[in-house]
Amino acid sequence: MGTNGSTMLEPLRQGLPPLDPSAVSSAASCALPARYEAVRDARQFTRRTLDQWDLGDRFDDVCLVVSELVTNALRHALPESGTGVPQHQEPFVRLHLMRWAERLVCAVRDPSNDGPVARVSEDFSAESGRGLFLVDSFSDSWGWHPLAGTLSGKVVWALFRLRPEG
Repeated sequence: MGTNGSTMLEPLRQGLPPLDPSAVSSAASCALPARYEAVRDARQFTRRTLDQWDLGDRFDDVCLVVSELVTNALRHALPESGTGVPQHQEPFVRLHLMRWAERLVCAVRDPSNDGPVARVSEDFSAESGRGLFLVDSFSDSWGWHPLAGTLSGKVVWALFRLRPEG
């Protein structure tokens, strides 16, 4: 009975969140610079967007997940400086917020092809390695998929259920 701890953090690998992209009611995205101030920028963008969508009551949970996804992208997915990557390329990290009637999805795109890995840590006071546990705890589901076609990189997403309007 119950699941063992090793499967708890397996993201949904079927690819995209289980939602119809054509039925999205609102969407917003922002490019994030390849520096750690981008986490603050992502939080401010998320706050403004959720306020516009009258979802300010979900800000704490959503913002925590956004912060972790963006931090992971910056920490693990960006090439080391000095690798000669052309600066005119598409921004390295992009945050997407998408709303359906009863769902909200946060998705962070980055240039790494490696899937996210939750590191098991016995030290719960450790500063790093807990991000995906927090994503798993605060969102209703999460997953990732490689970008299609000629684009390299991946998208990591988290889904939140919303209360029906009205």
